Amino acid sequence: MRLIDDIICRLTREGGRIYDGEAVNQLEHALQCAALARRESAPDALVVAALLHDYGHVLSDGGNTTGRRIAPRHEDVAARHLAAVFPAAVTEPIRLHVAAKRYLCTIDPDYRDALTPASRASLKAQGGPFDEDGVHIFKRSRFWGDAVRLRQWDDMAKVAGLRTPGLATYRGAMVALAERVAAVA
Repeated sequence: MRLIDDIICRLTREGGRIYDGEAVNQLEHALQCAALARRESAPDALVVAALLHDYGHVLSDGGNTTGRRIAPRHEDVAARHLAAVFPAAVTEPIRLHVAAKRYLCTIDPDYRDALTPASRASLKAQGGPFDEDGVHIFKRSRFWGDAVRLRQWDDMAKVAGLRTPGLATYRGAMVALAERVAAVA
């Protein structure tokens, strides 16, 4: 499927950029996150969400050669772009993964303390921990639980030098999910 191949090509071509202060690049981070989801026997939609959760950074980096992420609201950029191909079970956890970080920081101070320095810095730019209303609004989202799982894998997927399966491993699941959306359209 051409759209899936375009996503894989773009990740391969542009995913080698530094992941803003982390020990891995964007592609390594994506592959580690997806591998963690697979290890926990997550459904394919959530595995693909884990793989593509930061795709908005790749889309927004354009010709960026500084190595710094420049994608404000990257979660919305990715979710909107991927909605043409994937079901809500993929795009909604992606859209909500930053909100999940804010939620977890609100309910668990130990979680916030364990964030990497780069993730703590981005938390501030993302609005910081939720207030009580933010927590309630987040938990009304249909996919809030999946977003929390995705967020936890996201936080663990920053290990330098970790070997993971490559992008081709996930192509079949991506195609199957995309075909389901195309069949409904």
